[in-house]
Amino acid sequence: MDYEEAKELIVTSLTKKLKMKSKFYFNDLSKILEMKPREAKKIVNKLVQDGVLEYWSSGSTSMYGLPGTGKQSGAEHED
Repeated sequence: MDYEEAKELIVTSLTKKLKMKSKFYFNDLSKILEMKPREAKKIVNKLVQDGVLEYWSSGSTSMYGLPGTGKQSGAEHED
């Protein structure tokens, strides 16, 4: 699977699940991609660098989501 196919698969899958939740664990993304964690990590990191996904961390939990989604998206950009 090349990068563009992976990108389309991730965006489509996460968009369908947005009504239930907006942030996803790395393991969720690797299952969507049907890849081993090491291979999936390279693609997920590239998606974050390209702005397709955003990285979110509470300090103890790391998650990924589509930019501009979720309960905190409005509060994060306030001055």
